[in-house]
Amino acid sequence: MPDLYPYVIASLPMLHFGMKPPFSFERFLEMCHHFIPEEDYRLLSTLPEPGEYPEPGRGHRAIRRWTEFDTALRNELARIRAGRLHREPAPDLRPEGYRDASLGPSVMAAAMQASPLEAEMALDELRWKALEDLGTGHPFDLDALIAYACQLRILQRWEQIRSAEGTVLLGQVLLQ
Repeated sequence: MPDLYPYVIASLPMLHFGMKPPFSFERFLEMCHHFIPEEDYRLLSTLPEPGEYPEPGRGHRAIRRWTEFDTALRNELARIRAGRLHREPAPDLRPEGYRDASLGPSVMAAAMQASPLEAEMALDELRWKALEDLGTGHPFDLDALIAYACQLRILQRWEQIRSAEGTVLLGQVLLQ
């Protein structure tokens, strides 16, 4: 099957942080299914859920980069929370390969927001920017679709938070 990444990606609407998702993740997968190689479709349809990542260093390059970033972000949060509780963070840290000196201060700034909802939004903005960086230089390939899929998941998450069950969902997210 020929890969028609340019066609698929050009047909997708632009995503912006905070917008209402244009369609569900499932609809996104349907739109991609017949236009990309089956192996790539399987990869997209089995993207790991946040925090449930495979062993470091395994899998597709873009997914590795994304999971390394998100793991580093979560580790920074664990360090901040451990500091607030006056305990050692090591038991809560996961192996990571991502290095960026600006991540720690950015996560600290997010964690210092006035409300948990604002803090979570600031953290997702960091994730969004990392996904934009992940897609840079890959305008019409699988990396771009992976970044798009992850951004769509962020938008769907915020749509759920805005819904009636959002308070319960946010409580679950903050406990992770």
